[in-house]
Amino acid sequence: MDLVADALIVLKETSRTFYIPIHRLPSGLQEAVTSAYLCMRAIDEIEDSPDLSNDRKVLLLQEISYSLQAAIDGDNFERLSGLLKTEPDPLPEVSVRIGEWAKLAPASIRARVWDATAAMSDRMAYWAARNWQVNTEGDLNCYTFSVAGAVGLLLSDLWAWYDGTQTHRANAIGFGRGLQAVNILRNYKDDLQRGVTFFPNGWAAEQMQNYARNNLILADAYIAALPSGPALDFCQIPWRLAHATLDALAEGHEKLSRSAVVALVEELTSSNR
Repeated sequence: MDLVADALIVLKETSRTFYIPIHRLPSGLQEAVTSAYLCMRAIDEIEDSPDLSNDRKVLLLQEISYSLQAAIDGDNFERLSGLLKTEPDPLPEVSVRIGEWAKLAPASIRARVWDATAAMSDRMAYWAARNWQVNTEGDLNCYTFSVAGAVGLLLSDLWAWYDGTQTHRANAIGFGRGLQAVNILRNYKDDLQRGVTFFPNGWAAEQMQNYARNNLILADAYIAALPSGPALDFCQIPWRLAHATLDALAEGHEKLSRSAVVALVEELTSSNR
């Protein structure tokens, strides 16, 4: 099996929601976005692991960042994979194989994916070292930029690289931040169980919902400015799901129902066929 097909299988196993828009992307862009998604999912799994101490997370995330920064055409990723495979607490496949995902993107955009992943890995190490302590809205802005706003910027670079699509970069950050804020609300109870909260001091669900909606206003502008094409096809699914999830949470539901997710995705994908 070739690496692209294998990567799509792993992608489907880690996120059915993102698998749908990614596997519909045209050749070239599909490999770039798959590479970016799996690399970032790889480090995200380390950041969220219940089996690793914060100190161990810091070391692994910094090692990944160093390897990506030091890489020349992926020549040292085998050493990185060997290190991750021998980790005493087993890591998920998507994390162990980060070196393979890093080489999946086309050569002309590969370094941008490495740069974004290395920077995010460093930022995650910083937050793991401080046990994700968010005290102020400024802290929250910093964290949501670190793990999501920067992804919006990377996506904008991928659209421009593929077909010249230009985007408003501040709105791209809001797109990422808005999606992340919705995830924070959705995962609030699970985060508390591991001793972490991303709510600034004194904030309750209402304040976080307002924060999410304010950033989704920027996301709305980002989506509205995208021309018909692969960028819009990709972005509108997580964007619509974020709005629907936020509405469900505001109505007192713990999450958006699976049936609602399936119906929304089917509506969007059928309209783009």
